[in-house]
Amino acid sequence: MLPHDKILERIARAPETRAVRRGDHDLNPGMGPKGPLTPAAVLVPLVLRPGGPTILLTQRTDHLHDHAGQISFPGGRIEDRDATPEAAALREAEEEVGLDPSRVELVGRLDTYVVRTGFEVTPAVGIVRPPFDVKPDPFEVAEVFEVPLAFILNRDNHERHSREYKGARRFFYVMQYEDRYIWGATAAMLVNLVDILDTP
Repeated sequence: MLPHDKILERIARAPETRAVRRGDHDLNPGMGPKGPLTPAAVLVPLVLRPGGPTILLTQRTDHLHDHAGQISFPGGRIEDRDATPEAAALREAEEEVGLDPSRVELVGRLDTYVVRTGFEVTPAVGIVRPPFDVKPDPFEVAEVFEVPLAFILNRDNHERHSREYKGARRFFYVMQYEDRYIWGATAAMLVNLVDILDTP
């Protein structure tokens, strides 16, 4: 496991903007979104627990229009009142899980990620130092939980699955943690985090 200072250094060293965007199309050429993209942002909360860092994630409620029931980072659409994607990520994290922005130290970004459903997502990485309170919004969030960073960093836990979608086979990343099924864009962004942390 990387020490905390190395984790911070490698994330902070990643450029704020990148010429190449990641997306669902990486594993599925030609399956990108059609039409204009909706700007969005998520917070990738890296929690510094005494037993080792964890990643905070949410289980979305089943009735939501977008990505219902899936595991995701706190986040959503960037609104006009948001000065930056980071501001949007912090606002959404506070609204969705009650995470006080003052408890988050923003340290960098992952690659911009384009989702097949039409979102262009900026993942902002933030260090969260306990203690902090979590108060999930019952409309949007069914559960808040944490996954050890050590599990995420182990590439043996990065699986590629596939399924039929509109007559074509679609491939996507999956990370199975205990009874949690982390897949799609969230899993792909976690793979991106590992790529950054693996770069000396």
